[in-house]
Formats: sequence, C-alpha cells, structure tokens
Amino acid sequence: MSRNDVRNIAIIAHVDHGKTTLVDKMLEQTGVFKAHEQVVERVMDSNDLERERGITILAKNTSIKYKDFNINIIDTPGHADFGGEVERIMKMVDGVLLVVDAFEGCMPQTRFVLKRALEEKLIPVVVINKMDRPNARPEEVIDEVLDLFIDLGANEDQLDFPVIYASGIQGRASLDKDQMGDSFEPLFETIVKFIPAPKGELDGPLQMQVSLLDYNDYIGRIAIGCINRGSINNNQQIAVLKRDGSQVNYRISKLFGFQGLKRVEIAKAIVGDIVAIAGLDDINVGETICSLDRPEALPLLKIDEPTLQMSFMVNNSPFAGKEGEPLTSRKLRARLMKETETDVSLKVEETENPEVFLVSGRGELHLAILIENMRREGAEFQVSKPNVILKEIEGVIQEPYEYAIIDVPEDYTGAVMEKLGARKGELINMINSNGQVRLEYSIPARGLVGFRTEFLTDTKGYGILNHSFDKYGPYKGDIGGRRNGVLIAHENGRASTYGLLAAEERGTLFIDPGTEVYEGMIVGENSKEQDLTVNICKEKAATNIRSSTKEETVKLKAHHPLVLEHSLAYLDDDELLEITPKTLRLRKKFLKKSERDKYAKYKKYAETV
Repeated sequence: MSRNDVRNIAIIAHVDHGKTTLVDKMLEQTGVFKAHEQVVERVMDSNDLERERGITILAKNTSIKYKDFNINIIDTPGHADFGGEVERIMKMVDGVLLVVDAFEGCMPQTRFVLKRALEEKLIPVVVINKMDRPNARPEEVIDEVLDLFIDLGANEDQLDFPVIYASGIQGRASLDKDQMGDSFEPLFETIVKFIPAPKGELDGPLQMQVSLLDYNDYIGRIAIGCINRGSINNNQQIAVLKRDGSQVNYRISKLFGFQGLKRVEIAKAIVGDIVAIAGLDDINVGETICSLDRPEALPLLKIDEPTLQMSFMVNNSPFAGKEGEPLTSRKLRARLMKETETDVSLKVEETENPEVFLVSGRGELHLAILIENMRREGAEFQVSKPNVILKEIEGVIQEPYEYAIIDVPEDYTGAVMEKLGARKGELINMINSNGQVRLEYSIPARGLVGFRTEFLTDTKGYGILNHSFDKYGPYKGDIGGRRNGVLIAHENGRASTYGLLAAEERGTLFIDPGTEVYEGMIVGENSKEQDLTVNICKEKAATNIRSSTKEETVKLKAHHPLVLEHSLAYLDDDELLEITPKTLRLRKKFLKKSERDKYAKYKKYAETV
C-alpha cells in the first residue's frame, strides 16, 4: 500500500546554508502560525545553544499541510560532528531536500550528509538557496552538485534530480533561475510530485523503529519514529525488541501525531505516519516497537564510529565546589550514561581509575556541546586533551582523515599551505577565482586539532575553514603540537596588576587583575617553547621614599579570554581544563613544580628506553 496523502522528507545542508530559515517560511506559508502569533526566527532551533551558535545540533521534526497532502519535515544538523543525528533519521523518510548555497556551492558537510542519504537510496530534490545574493552562481553550483552525486555513486534515479531556485529569507521559489516566484508553491509542488509516498503493509502486524527520543517531566521518555508496517492505537499492548535481543512488553500511555510544531494526541496512526509514543520507560534509539503476536526486529541503525576521545574526570582542583556542584564519580558516570541514551554516536567507557571516564565522539564540537550542556546544568568537572582514535586494520595502524575545504584570499595562500604541509596535509585540488583561492585537503584529524586559531591569525580573519570526516588511512607519524610553553601560577592567591605586569613581558595573559589563582594553574602563554612559573600575586613593596618624578601610570594589555573550543584545542598532554558554571581554567595535571619536574624526567627516560 502507498500512502499518497503523506510525504516524509529530511532537509539536509552544510552549516549556514539557510535550511532552518527555509523551514520557517514553509511553516509560515502553509498557515501553521496564526495571523496574530509572535514568531521567532529559526523557530526549529529550540535549544539555547542552537540559537546562540546559529547552528542546528539536534534533529527535530514538524508537519505541514499543503492542499490534501501532509508533509512531514525533519530538520537535520549540518555539521558532521552531529552525524549520528543524520544517520538515524534517514530510516524515517523517503526523500531529501538538499539545500545548497547559490554562492558557496558544495561544502564538506554537504558531502557528508548527502552520502548518508544516497546510501539509503532516498530520492533527492536540490534547492539552490540564497538566490538573492548578488554574487550567486547557480549554474556552476548545479554542476558541482552533479559532480558530487557522481563521486558519491548516485544511481540513475538519484542523478535525475529536480532543481528549485529559492530565497529562503524572502520565502520565494521558482523552477527558473532568472525569474523568482512569489511564494514556495513551486517547492511544495516539486516535493509532492517527486518525493515517493511511503509504502508499507497496512494489514500486517505493527513494526516501527525508534529514531529520536524526547523527554517530558510529566509523561517521561517519548519515542519518535515512522511506522514501517501495520497500525498503532492508544493504550495498545506492544513489544519492544532491545539491542541485546531481549523483549520487553509495555502498554502505550499516550500516542501523539504532529501538527505544525505541536504534538497532538491521537487515537490511531497507520503505516507512513510519524508518531511519538509515551509510556515506554526504558527504550533507546534503534530499538523496534512491534505487535505482541509477531515480534520482528528491524536491522539496528548503522552509526559511524567516533573519531576523537577525551577523559572526563572528577574536579580535584583547589577551587572545587566554589562555583558549582562538583560531580562525584557516581554522578559523573550517571550523567554521561544518560547522554548515550539519546546520542547514539557518543561512547562512554570506564577506566581503571573510578574517577576517570573515557568519552568518545565525532569531533571537537560534538564533545564541546556535551561539555557546555553539563556546564549549564551547574556541574563542575575536568577534561583532558582530545586525542584521535587509532585503529588496527589488516595489521596496519590507521587514523581518521578529514576532508577540508579552505577559502582564503590569494595573499595568504602560502602561509596556510606551509602550515598544513607541516601538519601532514595533502593537497587534492586548488581553484583560483577572482583573488580568492579554494584549497581542498586530505589531512589527518590530529593535524586540525588546534589549527583553527592559527589559521584565523594567519589569514587576518578572512579565511574560512570547513571540514568533515573522510576515511581511516595509514598513520602519518608525529605531528608537531603546540610550539609555545605556558605561564604557570607560582602560588595560591589573587592576581595583582604589579605581578601581571611582570608576567606580561614573558608572553600573553589569559586572566586579568583580581582573578583568584592557585599553584599550577595556567595563566598565560609563554613566548618561548618552555613552561615558565611566574609569581603573579606579588604586590609592589611599600616604601616611604618619595621620588622627584611621579610614578608613571602603566596599563596592562587586554588579556586573551578562554573560550571552550579554543581551550580544548590548546591543551597539551600534561594539562587539564577545569570546567565550572562560571569559569574555565587551564591547569597542569601536577600542580606542584617538584611533581612536574619528576614527571618530565620520567617522560624523558621513557622516551629514551
């Protein structure tokens, strides 16, 4: 049976190519918002972090009514670090809307999310967005999209994709690039015409895979997915087939459908409908909901392995408990395990030390978002330097490689290529256009850790760097890490202007006067390679001797404040980042200088042996 009145689509795009704004206008033009309703921009980005950063982090679904059709839309993240969100929702849809910027064209994350869609044999509709940009180049971008489809092994049906030209912010679309329409009517018509209707056995026993999870304080965990076979009723007894092969029976307490951005209670849903189910206490992503009389599990979701890992540990610094709730090992473990229930691309492992947990994710941003969420919940903890995950494949040590696209003004190309060469990057392609150069690189993921700050400095802020996971390849040997040493606080106390003035001559400061510090805390970057202990708490000696000239007023330079992603990338092997709700502090693992010296000697000895 085909559900001709339903279309299920996912919207995929690179970060900042306008897909969430496009969804805003689709909702607006189909009458989801009432005339008097106050509507915020990027209404689908409901998470605080999403609004602040201007990116989509979590996959979310909505539903619009167009003529006699119900179009279910799933907004997916555009960043490869949240690829786990993309991979699991591809099972819920029959087609994708690929949104590409009319000027920037195909970027690394476009490649990543499109590859997942094509592997699932989904039918694509290409939307060339931001046609209102004065430098739009739609014809070249379509050629790039076609080349990308061929590179990713698209079949004939997928290569014969329809193209829509749109301006998401203006709410206009057209089949003709030279003449924009007045509304999204051409876009809706194309979706209805080209995206296949969901198919399934209506009279068969219930079968549905959980693709998303939500939580409500009143009704608990909510499982969201598309019905693959049969129908489902409120209060029905169902079976949940777990990942380990076991079966647990539940009764559905509430059944919801979607209307616009709202969930509405419904009595029944059938094959092709996307529904939310409450009353299933212990259910996880990828598990199958089915009828009691014929329990058949759907294949578990294929999720790519994490590529980066770091240690999360209990905060044992001298300032623990001053600004938040220090997590005990039991609470830290519970919080991390809770995250793995909804984030299928995150892995948490226990270590020999009960206070340290090894957390693996897709990239720096993936782990940084988890850290920021925990921080906003009021937690205090520490993390170590992120390291890439090495694998042994057919007896050869392999490491993750990233595919990077770099746009820089021509003047800065040499400096960027020199830095990437030192980080074992391999140039794949180079395009020069009107003074702008696009560089395409294959580079070990290790080579990009901490590179962004250097890159922005080298290009005076004009460079644009985008990258996504490409493949595992041969290990490339040592890659030079941070070149500069750090300035380390000599004692506990409060930083004084006088003390900081003396330290400032040695390098760049991370703190300002009045900041409380402890022995072993990192307060700045040394201009030389070695670490240097500085006394920043010392006060100017008081004396009754008066000089004939007035004391000169001395001003400190502006300090370099710590930002989460930069701090993670900045860390060295013997350093930790202390995270509290109010402050980020870099520190040495060993706070006392004698212990650091002992560790350095041991490390040097181990290297020679």
